[in-house]
Amino acid sequence: MQKKMEPVVLTNPLIKHKLAIIRDKKTGTKEFREIIGEIATFLCYEALQDARLEKQEIETPMGKTIVQKLNENNYAFVPILRAGTGMLDGVINVVPNAKIGHVGLYRNEETLKPVRYYYKMPKDIQNREVIVLDPMLATGGSASDTITMLKEDGVTKIKFLCIIAAPEGIEKIKVEHPDVQIYTASIDEKLNEIGYIVPGLGDAGDRIFGTK
Repeated sequence: MQKKMEPVVLTNPLIKHKLAIIRDKKTGTKEFREIIGEIATFLCYEALQDARLEKQEIETPMGKTIVQKLNENNYAFVPILRAGTGMLDGVINVVPNAKIGHVGLYRNEETLKPVRYYYKMPKDIQNREVIVLDPMLATGGSASDTITMLKEDGVTKIKFLCIIAAPEGIEKIKVEHPDVQIYTASIDEKLNEIGYIVPGLGDAGDRIFGTK
């Protein structure tokens, strides 16, 4: 049996400060959206700590030297629609030439289980490291289903980035996908009776797009 990976939680004081702002229900759409992107950037930096670099000779103004560069074509970002797209600008800032796939899932309000309605991946997705994006890891259903679909497409290296995670969602990923590393800015207390993270920050999609 594969050992379950513990989530990586960012502890930088700047992250805690920015989380405090987006948790506040008084924070407006523009600021909320911008901070989601900023935290996503920090998460992406952390997730690429193990990135492989390739040696390349370049010429600086002072002469030739050997540098190490990231092969950005080895990566793909996959936001889970629609809230995951709110993290996209933040990660594209880090790896601008990464390919982008999309997964569309919505949550059945009665069963709380995800229903798939869209799935579109870049060519040769199986040859890339895939980083899945979703601001909230709540029940874990959407995240787990997305990871399953990617594995069915032959993807072998997957990471999951979220702003806030609930213990229930983390446990589901640990059990169903123990090979997937989770990166998050916070592990909150629990889920409430309708599947929202407590204390959380409400519905991330609605707050990113100003739809409520």
